[in-house]
Amino acid sequence: MTWITTVAYEKASGKLKTLYARIKGPDDNVDNIMLAHSLRPHTLEGHMTLYKVVLHHSANTLEKSYLETIGVYVSMLNDCRYCVDHHFAGLARLLENEARATEVYQALEDHQPSKCFSGKELAGLVYAAQLTLDPASIDAHNIEELRQAGFDDGQILEINQVSAYFSYANRTALGLGISAEGDVMGLSPGGSDDNNNWSHG
Repeated sequence: MTWITTVAYEKASGKLKTLYARIKGPDDNVDNIMLAHSLRPHTLEGHMTLYKVVLHHSANTLEKSYLETIGVYVSMLNDCRYCVDHHFAGLARLLENEARATEVYQALEDHQPSKCFSGKELAGLVYAAQLTLDPASIDAHNIEELRQAGFDDGQILEINQVSAYFSYANRTALGLGISAEGDVMGLSPGGSDDNNNWSHG
């Protein structure tokens, strides 16, 4: 599951057990990327808090499926199959359209989002790719291009934070050898209006 020692749900105690209870899915399943934090529960808490507010908060105004699309694309650019597999399953569930999901996956995998996105959505994906692959090249002109495409500054922040979060998650998974073995794909935390609700379903 990972190259470092982890503490299984049934062997956890104290704060770690409390955190596991908050994030577990069916049959007490805890995703391996969260298990990887088990030797330092405070980083598990930080990771889950960031993930919930960046991707699943009701104050976001961009569609959750679009934010997931950004996450899948960033993960593909970073070659993180763990996050691609997890979040594409979630994206496909949100799209509720198998043909569209397949089209999106192929376009992103080919690094040609223009095959199935245009206008505002394409501009956001181009920015996410540049931020992932060459962050030092971003300047005020890139932000102005996003405004011209139709995003307000709050939405630009959403794209920035989702892109940044996924690079963090990708490096956590890649750097610790986290695999998807035993994980349940496509689950996400519920209760978008409740920052304390981390339960996966």
